[in-house]
Amino acid sequence: MMGIKIREFAPLPREVSLEELVPTDCFYRDLEERLDLSFVREMVAPLYASGGRTSVDPVVFFKLQLVMFFEDLRSERQLMEVAADRLSLRWYLGYDLFEPLPDHSSLTRIRDRYGLEVFGRFFEEIVERCAEAGLVWGEELYFDATKIEANASLLTAANAAKSDWISKAGRQDRQAKSSWYRRKADLFLSKTDPDASPMKRKGADHSHLGYQAHCVVDGGKARIILGVLVAPFEVTENKPMLDMLWRSVFRWKARPRRVTGDSAYGTVENVAAIEKAHIRAHVALKGAGQGRPFFGKDEFSYDAERDLYMCPAGEILVPRMRNAARSLIGYRAKAGTCDACSLKPECTTSKLGRQILRHFDEEYVDRVKGYRGTFPYEKALRKRRVWVEPLFAEAKDWHGMRRFRLRGLEKVNAEALMIASGQNIKRLLAFGNRRPRKLAQAAALRPPEKFPSTEHRVARHHRGPYALFLARFSTG
Repeated sequence: MMGIKIREFAPLPREVSLEELVPTDCFYRDLEERLDLSFVREMVAPLYASGGRTSVDPVVFFKLQLVMFFEDLRSERQLMEVAADRLSLRWYLGYDLFEPLPDHSSLTRIRDRYGLEVFGRFFEEIVERCAEAGLVWGEELYFDATKIEANASLLTAANAAKSDWISKAGRQDRQAKSSWYRRKADLFLSKTDPDASPMKRKGADHSHLGYQAHCVVDGGKARIILGVLVAPFEVTENKPMLDMLWRSVFRWKARPRRVTGDSAYGTVENVAAIEKAHIRAHVALKGAGQGRPFFGKDEFSYDAERDLYMCPAGEILVPRMRNAARSLIGYRAKAGTCDACSLKPECTTSKLGRQILRHFDEEYVDRVKGYRGTFPYEKALRKRRVWVEPLFAEAKDWHGMRRFRLRGLEKVNAEALMIASGQNIKRLLAFGNRRPRKLAQAAALRPPEKFPSTEHRVARHHRGPYALFLARFSTG
């Protein structure tokens, strides 16, 4: 049976209650006044039986999670020791001076009972509170990831898989793709945390296990975190991007005009999907062939009308290969032309001549290249550095995110969601109850029944992957 904690304080021998002992300007008084957590009881009610022993109040559990965040504590045992010693924490939790607090082991069992889904719903409820306060802009979305050390050490191999990145909580498929190539993560793991993968640290080898936390941050002044996903370190930053983007667009009813990320996100697949959704992809692009002693792909000019490339020496490369499985077209000059060219030592060593590969959707990459040098594009890349990276620094320096304290992919995802929730709550307290002033902000607050049907939205926007995303989630 779910317990409900009644806030009643017995007077001290000198007729002094805990209410009087806690200063009026205490931070936790402000937090209690501004953030009502009673919604969590309804959220977790299906997880409790109708009878039996009374549990710890779910509100108390989540208050303790926030205390752990704000006090930068690393364990439930340490948390309960601090709570027992602090009048302000007893007051915030609703426990009187001589009333016994929950045991630290109960918190662990409650966390396991709730699972990742409840922590995800708690995070989303906090984001909704931020949207109601007018702190979610919705017109710009920023993507970035940071490495976090796992609470484990190295041993030897395993595997796992599912469908999309969000539904499998960032879990990577660790089966080798070929017989001759094996990743470090295929060879080394930890028995205590098999989901973590080898992580290279600055000035060190792959002797540490770690994860990457992927974040979507709103472009408004409050910098509200709209989405968090933790994946093993071996998962490259660009892979979960689209799933997180469509999820943020769908869940928060955002209509972003720009999506910004560093060069790790500038793959053809990501850029094409974003541009097809009529969103500007302000992402840095890596030149093909960088790091090689030959001319890069950017030094070859493409003629869209004639569908050919022209090399730095003025020779023509025509399409000679089409790989539908990899969505690539190969452009090559005649071998004799390259052999007779004085620039061949700077271009290729192939006996067949220089080849340039072009993706089927590379026209969208060319479009993004056209953004370079424009004020909005350069401003977005500069803004990303001061918008997202300080959030990671804040979480690592003040809230223990340099190293996860929990183990296992679902648990570290829950830990990251609580840290992101705490960061959003800090912004909610700091920026106050502002009402939305932009159309995108107002749209995020409109009741679902006021929106047109899914079919109408899909027909109206016809946004390629965005339309497919809406259709897929509407059937669930």
